[in-house]
Amino acid sequence: MLMTRGVPDGEPKRWSCLCAYDGTEFAGWQKQPNGHAVQDKIEEALEKIFGSPVRTIGSGRTDAGVHAIGQVFHFDAPWMHPLQSLLQAMRTCFPTGISPLELKEETNDFHALLSARGKRYRYRLFLGWAMPEADRFVYSLKEKKVNLAAMQEAAKYFIGEHDFSAFSVSRGGDEKLESKVRKVWKVEVLKEKEEVQVVVEGSGFLYKMVRSMVGALLDVGMGKLKTEEIEIFLKSKIRTERVVSAPAKGLCLEKVFYHLPNKKG
Repeated sequence: MLMTRGVPDGEPKRWSCLCAYDGTEFAGWQKQPNGHAVQDKIEEALEKIFGSPVRTIGSGRTDAGVHAIGQVFHFDAPWMHPLQSLLQAMRTCFPTGISPLELKEETNDFHALLSARGKRYRYRLFLGWAMPEADRFVYSLKEKKVNLAAMQEAAKYFIGEHDFSAFSVSRGGDEKLESKVRKVWKVEVLKEKEEVQVVVEGSGFLYKMVRSMVGALLDVGMGKLKTEEIEIFLKSKIRTERVVSAPAKGLCLEKVFYHLPNKKG
């Protein structure tokens, strides 16, 4: 019989969980007043398992409609049974669209957000009309044509440490005081069968930063922007209407790095 309750008087342990989710129906990762974020649903499931509220901390936010196959979160809770039985309980209690992939017991100094050293995102652009089963996860270009070589050339301007104010959107509040400088060490534009994929790795990302980078690269590919304008926008540090964010559904958080990747990623 599946164990669905921890041992209340046991010593809390720190657990990290690697999870995947289809972001289509959720209001992003971070808890929301409407209770319909990925984090809300995970905490509801954990409360059922442990019999009391459990707070989770994620490696970072993803926006509404953005997917993940490599999101990481941690939580503290007592569990006196085999690790595999906890993972199975999570698989049973998590709602459709959210899947725990791997569970680890961590030392108390592990922190899903503060211990992270970088992230990898992948954006998928479908060349033509995507079939219904794929349409939730790609942005269909339909009849639009793109110049792959121009996109690849423009992508080089993002490499390095820059102020990405021109490629981010303010959420307001205390975020206005946050540094907009981020280090990006990989931006690849690849053709995979019927898709163009943009893979971005860096130390961290601002709100809508990756989607804005992809939107600008796509406009370069379609001839709406010149390649060198990417550098001009970066140096300006000013967001303009000429930088458009690509739709959320094409973006996926692929990996969180807790050790910096090598040059091959």
